[in-house]
Amino acid sequence: MFTKILIANRGEIACRVAATARRLGIRTVAVYSEADANAQHVAACDEAVLIGGPAPRDSYLRAERILEAAQATGAQAVHPGYGFLSENEDFARDCAEAGIAFIGPPADAIAAMGSKSAAKALMEKAGVPLVPGYHGDNNDPGFLAGQAERIGYPVLIKASAGGGGKGMRRVDRPEDFVAALASCQREAKASFGDDHVLVERYVTRPRHIEIQVFADTLGHCVYLFERDCSVQRRHQKVLEEAPAPGMSDARRAEMGAAAVAAAQAVGYVGAGTVEFIAEEVNDGDLRFYFMEMNTRLQVEHPVTEAITGTDLVEWQLRVAAGQRLPKLQDELRMQGHAIEARICAENPDAGFLPATGALDVLRWPAHVAFRRNADAEPFHDPAAVRVDAGVREGDAISPYYDSMIAKLIVWGENRAQALARLDAALEATRIVGLQTNVAFLRRVVRSQAFATADLDTALIERERAVLLDQPPLALEVVAAGVVAHALADEVSLSGTDPWSRRDGWRLHGGARRHFDIEHAGEHHEVALARLHDGALRLEVGERAWAFTARPVGDDQHDITLGLRRLKLAVHVHGERVAVFSAEGSAVVHEFDAIAHAGEAAGEGGRLTAPMPGKVVAFLTQAGDTVAKGQPVAVMEAMKMEHTLTAPRDGVVAELLYAVGDQVAEGGELLRLQA
Repeated sequence: MFTKILIANRGEIACRVAATARRLGIRTVAVYSEADANAQHVAACDEAVLIGGPAPRDSYLRAERILEAAQATGAQAVHPGYGFLSENEDFARDCAEAGIAFIGPPADAIAAMGSKSAAKALMEKAGVPLVPGYHGDNNDPGFLAGQAERIGYPVLIKASAGGGGKGMRRVDRPEDFVAALASCQREAKASFGDDHVLVERYVTRPRHIEIQVFADTLGHCVYLFERDCSVQRRHQKVLEEAPAPGMSDARRAEMGAAAVAAAQAVGYVGAGTVEFIAEEVNDGDLRFYFMEMNTRLQVEHPVTEAITGTDLVEWQLRVAAGQRLPKLQDELRMQGHAIEARICAENPDAGFLPATGALDVLRWPAHVAFRRNADAEPFHDPAAVRVDAGVREGDAISPYYDSMIAKLIVWGENRAQALARLDAALEATRIVGLQTNVAFLRRVVRSQAFATADLDTALIERERAVLLDQPPLALEVVAAGVVAHALADEVSLSGTDPWSRRDGWRLHGGARRHFDIEHAGEHHEVALARLHDGALRLEVGERAWAFTARPVGDDQHDITLGLRRLKLAVHVHGERVAVFSAEGSAVVHEFDAIAHAGEAAGEGGRLTAPMPGKVVAFLTQAGDTVAKGQPVAVMEAMKMEHTLTAPRDGVVAELLYAVGDQVAEGGELLRLQA
């Protein structure tokens, strides 16, 4: 076994690899960019080496810098994590030539499966079913448009070297094909350095089901069952679970055998995932088509670990060191059900626009690491909640890397129990400082479609009415949280001396205290009245409730609001007050009338950058007349392209940036006039 490895990645996967290495007594070396100097993965490792600037191309994609760091620190092997160089055949080959073990498949296997087109050709020869499409080398726009006509709309354009939903577009009409192709190729070039694409028929109501495979250098290859990753937004996974709901034992064995055959066809070694598109047929069974093979560990690997009682990173290390697979096929068993939720810095109600900023508050539910070694039984603890994170409270989410904050994984004896545990764990997750998808994830988990396993990759879109643009947390609940925190804060400062308190106490008579808050973009006046008998009343506009508040721990409050009993968590950071309840959460501002008096009335006519990023294209020019909602610019942030639309009708007076320019959040991109 190795005594020292270098982890050529960042964030939660680097921390995850380091944890297993530490358990096995293996020392670790972190690499980091200038933006990650104080990152958690740096602290999690025994040594760390600076390899370049904040942008991935200046650091985590610099293979020569990473190899220099490995050689300088005496690392015997490199674990690439996922993303960055994990599926780069040249990097795997460079490691081998430098005498450093690459904890992943051989370069030739990466090459064979790294190109979606080449992989599909290989699978076609092996008799694995394929989605109808064009997988060749001709990428002339006119030719591809003709292929799309032949296949029949809707079609899916996919980056041949891609993954993670990047460089992928669904096209429903011929007139949209050329623009979608250009956007897809730009994103593919930026993310993978390769703009080659393929075109396939878009499968109606597809499910995304993948098989975890593992092979060693001694000729053994197994599959560790399947994961259902159908819940996606913008072709990126949101929730993943194992096993796949509704999967029959016969179909599982058939898909597993096909996945093992695919791995063996390319001489695969290590962890890999064979991905299939599946669709239900008349009898409720699944017909499946090969989609691609990811030649690395997957983001969603913890759900497989949870149901099989394995540590897949340990398996990777053992196989890379030349050892036999810890278990063969007849020794592998499934137990229970596991679900993973990807917690991301983004705004679901604004097209999942990425968010950046500081994690002022970061509180997780009580959790354990329920990985087990190869000889252990699957984990079945009543509190089976796991958090894989690469950030700490006070850290910042930057625009340089993807928007994932952490992964929340739960295990249950069955799917119903896992769903209940995931909902409770999401309810207990509190993040303040930037927008996240936590509330959205709760809505997905509690939706009828997900609860009944009515799954396909369009679930989020077809359930928009119940998942997106939902009413905010009730104003009276938010007001109760603001007032409860203020009372508790003042009591903590003044003690129990009634003469020093500012809660409206009077020796004789009553009093009223006022709070001005902004909630859901509107200003509200709230009052706390102390009546003659000492009772409290919360007043919001014309409505009023009997009110009590009792602090029950740091930031926790036991509230009565009329006949309701609530438990609220409240966090205050500057003027922002975040209120968390079982019903949801909200962030409000304590209103300052003077500060808001000077706000410009014309803000709605400005097109500003919603996040830091780079201008990819302007779709208009000075002098053009545009309509509200018309696409006018494209920005790239967090490895994805985002199309921005005109905020109102008008004439473009001036473009304020050039293509290729970096823009700060809030920067005005173009000026409109009436």
